[in-house]
Amino acid sequence: MINVVLCGGNGTRLWPLSRTRYPKQFNKFISDRSLFQMTVERNRSLCDSIFVVSNEEQYFLALDHLEEIRAKADQFLLEPVGRNTAPAIALASLAADMDELVLVTPSDHIIKNEMEYSRVINLAKSMAEEGNIVTFGITPSHAETGYGYIESDGYKVISFREKPDLYTAEQYINSGHYYWNSGMFLFKAGVFLNELETYSPEIYQRSVVAFEHSKKNNDIIRIQKDDMESIPSDSIDYAVMEKSENVKVIPSNIGWSDLGSFEALYEELPKDECGNTEAKHFIGIDSTSNMIISDNRMITTIDVNDLMIVDTPDALLVSRKGSSQKVKDIVDELKQSKSSLCDNHTTTYRPWGNHTVLDQLENYKIKTVVVKPGGKISMQRHFHRSEHWIVVSGTAKIVVNGNESLLRVNESTFIRMGDEHSVENPGKIDLHMIEVHVGEYIGEDDTITI
Repeated sequence: MINVVLCGGNGTRLWPLSRTRYPKQFNKFISDRSLFQMTVERNRSLCDSIFVVSNEEQYFLALDHLEEIRAKADQFLLEPVGRNTAPAIALASLAADMDELVLVTPSDHIIKNEMEYSRVINLAKSMAEEGNIVTFGITPSHAETGYGYIESDGYKVISFREKPDLYTAEQYINSGHYYWNSGMFLFKAGVFLNELETYSPEIYQRSVVAFEHSKKNNDIIRIQKDDMESIPSDSIDYAVMEKSENVKVIPSNIGWSDLGSFEALYEELPKDECGNTEAKHFIGIDSTSNMIISDNRMITTIDVNDLMIVDTPDALLVSRKGSSQKVKDIVDELKQSKSSLCDNHTTTYRPWGNHTVLDQLENYKIKTVVVKPGGKISMQRHFHRSEHWIVVSGTAKIVVNGNESLLRVNESTFIRMGDEHSVENPGKIDLHMIEVHVGEYIGEDDTITI
């Protein structure tokens, strides 16, 4: 059985913690493991192989997180643009043997009852072997308006329902025939593809073309951008599940949450005797039931209740509980103003390591740069700024206009505007540098890769 891990989402409902280039699945909200790591660990004992579907930007993040837990994906499928879950699952299924069982799991959910999870997976396997597409319905604990619902009669699916209003959700709960839609599926690869071809033929046909044109290199399948963009964007629910006659649902009580809102995250975090989330940097006076998340700045409250305060180095969110669905409106506003706050934290992760902005004004920027052992920042030049580099840990091999040299701790160099330059870490420990940009324009797009 293959575990297809869907890893390409942005998780903007948890902004400013989750951003496009460091989304929710790579955050360590609950423990010292990211949601992606927890997903892989949960399934690698149940499955024969791990198949990660991601986008190009998040590929190296997935590699780093797998390395942390000493795990390895047997295969990656990299999408240049997202086209929702139906194409992603179709492309992964095309890479499998048609009789292979495929367990599709999002990478940004939590499941606390892993013993029950193993039981329902084994039950689903027997149903999938019989030619069914099996989904997992979560036994609801309350009338939730942020989830889709599955109506069922035993294992038989009657209908799929969109996110309801509160009154409708209460009616669903009272009927006893509705479950939350978990977004997890188990099926034979060939069965799913046959159903997709029947009910969404254009998605199927264009996915086949995209897969045939893809670049395959060892364990990586790269889909070409034009081919990916030609596939209609649709969810697996719309494309197949709502139309197929071969769908079964297994009621599941596995301690599941998609952490799709700050209210859901609040429920999972440890709390003090006043119902405030436990935080190192928080003092509350006559304050109760608040969610406080802070990286390093002290947060203090007086006489406030039911607030959500999420503090990051470059953005602060304050909201009342129950209103966090409006976070997406904040993100939309930021996108309209072309703010980088949607995409990046102050720390930005790259295949070679990461960099963190410490200070910035109109004509200068100060960053820390970390290059992993063996990592290399590609040859480049800048037309509007010069750079000063100071090595504070490790060794840097630098090339400037064809001249190679080594910089060690407490040594520095100056890169003039227009110089061709690159940095490599030839050592066995991380290279740490302080980098200062000075110039009339210091945007990251003033970088010409050579």
